[in-house]
Amino acid sequence: MAYEIVIGLETHTQLSTQSKIFSGSSTRYGAQPNTQANEVDMALPGTLPVMNRAAVEHAIRLGLAVGATIAPRSIFARKNYFYPDLPKNYQISQYEIPVVLGGSLTFFVGDKETTINLTRAHLEEDAGKSLHDNYIGPHGELSTGIDLNRTGTPLLEIVSEPEMRSAAEAVAYAKTLHSLVMWLGICDGNMQEGSFRVDVNVSVRPVGQKEFGTRAEIKNVNSFRFIERAINYEVRRQIELIEDGGKVVQETRLYDADLDETRSMRSKEDAHDYRYFPDPDLPPLVISQDWIDQVQQSMPALPDELRHRFINEFGIAPTDAAQLSSSRAMATYFLDVLEALESNPTDAATVMALRPARAKLAANWLMGEVSATLNREEKDIAQCPVTAPLLAALLKRILDNTISNKIARDVFAAMWAGAENGQPDAIIAAKGLTQINDSGAIEAMIDAVLAANAAIVAEYRAGKQKGFNSLVGQIMKAAKGKANPQQVNDLLKAKLDQA
Repeated sequence: MAYEIVIGLETHTQLSTQSKIFSGSSTRYGAQPNTQANEVDMALPGTLPVMNRAAVEHAIRLGLAVGATIAPRSIFARKNYFYPDLPKNYQISQYEIPVVLGGSLTFFVGDKETTINLTRAHLEEDAGKSLHDNYIGPHGELSTGIDLNRTGTPLLEIVSEPEMRSAAEAVAYAKTLHSLVMWLGICDGNMQEGSFRVDVNVSVRPVGQKEFGTRAEIKNVNSFRFIERAINYEVRRQIELIEDGGKVVQETRLYDADLDETRSMRSKEDAHDYRYFPDPDLPPLVISQDWIDQVQQSMPALPDELRHRFINEFGIAPTDAAQLSSSRAMATYFLDVLEALESNPTDAATVMALRPARAKLAANWLMGEVSATLNREEKDIAQCPVTAPLLAALLKRILDNTISNKIARDVFAAMWAGAENGQPDAIIAAKGLTQINDSGAIEAMIDAVLAANAAIVAEYRAGKQKGFNSLVGQIMKAAKGKANPQQVNDLLKAKLDQA
């Protein structure tokens, strides 16, 4: 039987605020256990929560970015459950009326553009942390330690509709959302520190069946690779279970990366199990249109906006435009390179005429040599030692035929290593890499190569075209790679066609 996979993601995004959502405690990561939890966080008698305005503004930014509805009035509720690292025995969250409703996220899966709708995004506080593994108590006994530093940290839980149909689609969605929250400046995106955690809901159903199958929720997956592996394992598990006559049960599972498998954690609760009710200590959250307008004015240009600009104004291919707008740092770097390339005092018409070629060259280098080197060095674009103005200076030397694209790669490597303070002109001069554009000098080298390769020349003139590349290679070797490749090709072809 053929099965269809149904996936929905719930993403816990830790908001980049200096203090917690309902108290003044610091949210700094890495402090000694239980040093960043005050009376409010620990739910001591007589304490009252106070809403963090910055957390609300972060939620508004996300809502505006995904085209959602910002609720003018939303409610905080108590989600009741017991766990040792939850001091109140309830979590302050939002249930019936969240701050953000609807919206969508558009991204590419390979060459296919896909849009996934969002159900909601709601504000809530994080719980503490239980330390189970090899934790030793004060008397040497095996114990569980409780660290309340994370308690009360502001979260924005972003819930998708169950519209994803493959692990690849889920990973692409998660990467796009991860990039967006960092782009907006509302989350640092550090998955190792738990700033961006994904709960994956997976079910399967026979192809053609309308009703969803019973889902399993895989909690707190903290890498894109693990999201893909966890989904693939869970899909296999559910299909094998069904085909063996078993029944999938609704439950919460954990992904074990060492064993590459999911395992049961607990039965999955429904909403009524948490006994939600409005928190009596918090008034409704009221968001005026003026407040939304103020946040709107501070918003950066969004990925989709830049992607369409790259396509329509710069002539960049859609998939390339998506890659160039994959992060705010990448898009900014690309725009800075293009601005530096267009810095020469020329009239507007000339700038517009040259823009597509310059943009394509900049895009090819950014997605090619720059990205490849960053990947090898395990760095991101913000750590690139070759700044945008320096890369533009190198690309100018390609455009004015000072060097070839091939030689430019050698210059780039030297720039990356810091030679001549990373200045391309100084590296070109020091290494004697200036391209030979003198047609007379190139013709002399061509004549010498043709005279030494009469057999290849005869084969070419007899119709065997592959000899041409051999001749070009010998000419470039004679020129030590510095002859203008286009001139070599044009002059060589003209001489060979003279006979």
